[in-house]
Amino acid sequence: MSGGIGSRFWPFSRENKPKQFLDFFGTGRSLLQQTYDRFAKIVPKENIYIATNEQYAELTKQQLPELKDHQLLLEPTRRNTAPCIAYAAYHIQAINPEASIVVTPADHLILQEHHFLNNIQMALQFASKTLALLTLGVKPNRPETGYGYIQTQSNGPSTIHRVKAFTEKPNAELAKVFFESGEFYWNSGIFIWNAQTIINAFQKHLPDIYAHFEQGKGKYNTPEEKAFIQEEYPMCQNISIDYGIMEKADNTYMLVADFGWSDLGTWGALYDLAEKDDDNNATLKCPSLFIESADNLVTLQDGKLAVVQGLKDYIVVESDNVLMICQKSEEQRIKQFVADVNMKLGNKYL
Repeated sequence: MSGGIGSRFWPFSRENKPKQFLDFFGTGRSLLQQTYDRFAKIVPKENIYIATNEQYAELTKQQLPELKDHQLLLEPTRRNTAPCIAYAAYHIQAINPEASIVVTPADHLILQEHHFLNNIQMALQFASKTLALLTLGVKPNRPETGYGYIQTQSNGPSTIHRVKAFTEKPNAELAKVFFESGEFYWNSGIFIWNAQTIINAFQKHLPDIYAHFEQGKGKYNTPEEKAFIQEEYPMCQNISIDYGIMEKADNTYMLVADFGWSDLGTWGALYDLAEKDDDNNATLKCPSLFIESADNLVTLQDGKLAVVQGLKDYIVVESDNVLMICQKSEEQRIKQFVADVNMKLGNKYL
């Protein structure tokens, strides 16, 4: 899934080039390219599909020139993750009715790739043998308000547990309770299931979306697919797969995963992963000089120097025509900053 606009990473992430297409760590590969590289080690390249907004079709082709046009599932409008996943499931099922599917965001960071791929292969084996909706859960190492949580029905030695409940991003107090209980895991947003199993789940829990895509039977993986999607996709309900299916279904399971995971959803998450100086200041993509400053994250455009005096716990980001200075503790307001800028100053800064 590679269709989001990454507004929480504004102004580095822009609508014309959102975060999945950016190289945050100077590796020479964007987050999307790294995700592709990772899965290409265990999945035939012809079986990898990128679901993205049609405005990113050319950008995706530039970054992944090895993909054929039919491997891009283009969304005419944004409708969150549930319609995106339904579209992919129907398209893939038309190619292979017995297919097992891994659904992954394009913007995650995986530090221990070997362990991750082992977890994915284990999950695929489980999904191929059971009518289950499986997700990867990550054991938390701190109370975190930026992630959703999964509570399991058992906490024994087995790797796969039945899910008791999904919980959206908690406040700080509740996150501390979750962390200390030992029963909760971070929701990675990575899912594994059989194509027919997830389609059955749409029929049961999101019948409106199911009805829209069911009308296209016989058109998927044919020249008629594009016109059908252009007509039906915008009429789908705007809803996430978590809200629409995972929180309602009674056949959800979680595989306990441990592979150094971050969804890179916020500047704070990036700060946690970045190298820091003795005063816990982190700098990306530019030289910096910190004076009487601590716990800051600074990133400017290449070739610029940042001199920072007297700041503590701030995010300082410059990209193209925008400079943003924001307290780290207030970064959840960045999406609102973007909305305010759009309303007051127009979209030239987005």
